Parts: sequence; structure tokens; C-alpha cells
Amino acid sequence: MNMTVLAKQQTPETMGANMAALGVQEPEMKMDFKTTITRTKMSSRGLEVFYGGKQALFGIDLDVPERAVTALIGPSGCGKSTFLRCLNRMNDTIDGCTVRGSVNIEDQDIYDRTLDVVELRARIGMVFQKPNPFPKSIYDNVAYGPKIHGLVRNKAELDEIVRHSLEKAGLLREVEDRLDEPGTGLSGGQQQRLCIARAIAVNPEVILMDEPCSALDPIATAHIEELIDELRENFTIVIVTHNMQQAARVSQQTAFFHLGLLVECSATDEIFTSPKDERTQGYITGRYG
Repeated sequence: MNMTVLAKQQTPETMGANMAALGVQEPEMKMDFKTTITRTKMSSRGLEVFYGGKQALFGIDLDVPERAVTALIGPSGCGKSTFLRCLNRMNDTIDGCTVRGSVNIEDQDIYDRTLDVVELRARIGMVFQKPNPFPKSIYDNVAYGPKIHGLVRNKAELDEIVRHSLEKAGLLREVEDRLDEPGTGLSGGQQQRLCIARAIAVNPEVILMDEPCSALDPIATAHIEELIDELRENFTIVIVTHNMQQAARVSQQTAFFHLGLLVECSATDEIFTSPKDERTQGYITGRYG
């Protein structure tokens, strides 16, 4: 895929009308209607995944731009989450799973056998569909990664990382007077923000999010979406979502998957207003999915 993606020039009014016609609500966030991707952070080439004898992904070539949000959309079972898990080798934990092709972070092949997978997952963090705080205090949830990766020399440094990560996750003001309380005692939306704080505490380069709002109410979802928009200033983000309105609101690039194939990938406003493939248009207009 060309690293420069130029969406069709449209006025905000035209885009809103087109999205309404496609059954997609107009994004609430201001979007850049001429999006230029200047640098690729991660890329896959010829990526194929097999679960036993069943092939789940077929020759995926996809570039993930640096410090932007890439949304992966498509029907259930189309390969979105499988692709996401390839980006930090989470599929390694699944018996019978075989991955072929290449995935690079910048110029490094993440499937190189000499690569330390633990270090890789510190560089490429992940937030799962269901909030999964550790059965530890709020403080220890965030402190866990920096401690095991040896990122701090003393308690003062650890305190600073914990507070900074909670602040970046938009959670510090809500929990700063109860950091010793269990993370599992927080609300669902707070738990998910705690998991995001835990992910960013090791200062990753990329954050993967697998439907991070699917278990949350609309208010908590709005908080997470605002947070994603803020985090992209410092992190590269890839998000799987079934919610097309969410993809339109938070992402700059959208990739549509169908039956294990990458059908098309382009600037988000272009995907939702003038998709090139009939399958994409059929999905975003609700004809199937």
C-alpha cells in the first residue's frame, strides 16, 4: 500500500451527507479530509494464518501509520482479531496456530526466532475486549510492567511512572486517593482505563485494542474514545471494532476485512464515503455483516 493516502477532497457538509446516506453517523471529532501518512510504523506482507488445517488469513499486505489510529472493521469471523494478534505474536499462545509471511515494526521482523517476545510485547502493548485488571491494587496494576522490565531504579521513579500513566489514561483524578484499593473494585470503564494505563506504563511504541468498548456503557465508551484520540499524539494505535460509528470517530485509516481477506484499506473518510469495493459498501450500508 502506498504510504501516502490522499482522501477525496470534500467539504464537511458533503461528508456528513454521504455518511448519512450510508447509515453511518457523522463523526463527532474533527477529521482531516486530506490525510497524509508520512511514515509507516508496522507492516505486514503476505501474512497468512492457519488454525490447524483451517486458513484464517490470506496474504495480508497492510501498512500501519505512525502516531495514527488504524481501525480494523468487518463481519464477525473475518480475521480482524486474528490479524491484530499477529502484530505482537499473541497467536503464539494458541496451539496449532501457524503464521506465514512477515510482520515488521519499522525494519525489524517480529517473527525473527532470535527476538525476545517479552520485550516485543513491551514495545507493542495490548488492551483486550473485556477489562482484565490484575488481582492487585490500582498502584500495583500499573507498576507491574515497569518493575518486571527493569525500567525504574527506585520507588520515586516508580511512583512517577504510575501517576503519569494514570494521568495519560484519564484516570488519576478519580483514583489518586485510593491507589492501594483493588483494581477489580473499579467500574467497567475505569477498569478499562486502568488496563490502558498498565499498557502505556512501559512506554510502548504501539497499542493494540481488541474491541475495547464492547463491554462498556455509552458514557464509558465516550471516555475511551476521547482517550484514544489523545493517545495517538504519542502512540501508534490499531483498534478492532464492530462499531462503524466508532471507527469513523476515532481513526484516520480504516481497513475492511472479509472472509480472511483484506478487501481495502484507505483514509477513514474515503472508506466511509467512497469505498472502492462493492463488498465494503455492502458492509457499511448494512446489507450484510
